[in-house]
Amino acid sequence: MAKRLTTYILIALVAGLVLGWALNASIDDGGGAGSAQLTQIAGYFSIVTSLFLRLIKMIIAPLVFSTLVVGIAHMGDSSALGRVGLRSLGWFLGASLVSLTLGLLLVNLLQPGVGLGLPLPPVAADAGLTKAAFNLKDFIAHLVPASGIEAMATNEILQIVVFSVFVGVALTAVGEKGAPLVRALEGLVAVMLQITDYVMRVAPLAVFAAVAGTLAERGPGVIGDLAYFMGSFYLGLAVLWAVLLGVAFLIIGPRVGTLIRYLRDPILLGFSTASSEAAYPRTLEALDRFGVPPRIASFVLPLGYSFNLDGSMMYMTFASIFVAQAYGIDLSWPQMITMLLVLMVTSKGIAGVPRASLVVIAGTMGMFDIPEAGLLLILAVDHFLDMGRTATNVIGNAVAATVIAKWEGGFDRPEPAEIEPLPTPSGHLRTDVPDSFRDVGGPPPPVI
Repeated sequence: MAKRLTTYILIALVAGLVLGWALNASIDDGGGAGSAQLTQIAGYFSIVTSLFLRLIKMIIAPLVFSTLVVGIAHMGDSSALGRVGLRSLGWFLGASLVSLTLGLLLVNLLQPGVGLGLPLPPVAADAGLTKAAFNLKDFIAHLVPASGIEAMATNEILQIVVFSVFVGVALTAVGEKGAPLVRALEGLVAVMLQITDYVMRVAPLAVFAAVAGTLAERGPGVIGDLAYFMGSFYLGLAVLWAVLLGVAFLIIGPRVGTLIRYLRDPILLGFSTASSEAAYPRTLEALDRFGVPPRIASFVLPLGYSFNLDGSMMYMTFASIFVAQAYGIDLSWPQMITMLLVLMVTSKGIAGVPRASLVVIAGTMGMFDIPEAGLLLILAVDHFLDMGRTATNVIGNAVAATVIAKWEGGFDRPEPAEIEPLPTPSGHLRTDVPDSFRDVGGPPPPVI
């Protein structure tokens, strides 16, 4: 199933590129009725993408809650939970610092904003983004949900994590009395993973619609205008991938190559939809097949989506300095290091906000007298940049979970990257539900 889904997504990606480009070339008239028609066509395509993303949002909260509570209950004691939490946060802070620093160094080395040659927006122009300043009081208060149900209804991942930790620790404390609830939640995990399988069957169609709509509306020309900036950023992402996977190689050894094979489906899904949420269920399953214990993966992944968005972190320093370069603003190294530290803090309080990277950047630029209007330069290509940073976020969180699992005693028995169909008690074939989350008969999976 995983291999077929990857193939279908690739086909849909290419088909969307071809159709979007063809529509733009045949209808675009440089700003007249043709442009309005293309916007309307893109709106029709967005219906499919929006429905798919809503389906993903529908399963995220119950999936995160059930897997996390079951994982904590299986840890056995609160000391193990505290140890995993501290190690995870330590890794997240280190990875965030590396990502921000790489973005800062590469944008100064490559200088994509110098001599840009594009007309600059007026300094007073509004980029249309809600600027959010970091507020420690509000951030800490926002960590704890006023209601667990409200947190799930609004898909506040960090609040769901906090609520799940309380439930999981309480179930561990009550012991045998809580066993029926743990078994019920294990059943819920299996149900949610089966629903994930249903939802993922329409992923290629969503990918096709997202790519075709975006390219039809904006055309290849907008990419050409900022090709050097985009190329520089993607080069930075490639360097970040090399660093993350290199560190992972030092910790877990040659199995890093196998990990990439397991992750190719969620990476491609995250890249083509530019949605970390869309890739979350598949990433969880891929890590389970690789051998990361579910109690580790189900804790580290949702926490990582709030604290460990490596691709987004790199983009924050990269885009901020790019705009400064475009306006000819010369920032000293002490100023840029201060900006890095500010972004390190402010980015942690904005998780879950649409276009979070741009919102954080807009709220930080004013501290260094960089015109917010400069973001108008990159808004047109932000979707294409978001694709790359989303795929990087998937890699960063998967590597984090894998490394934490290694530090916590190693891996479970892995499953083949391509799962063969296994019969369920009802006789139906299920191809992609991890063995650790299901109750089916048959021999254990082979060791890779």
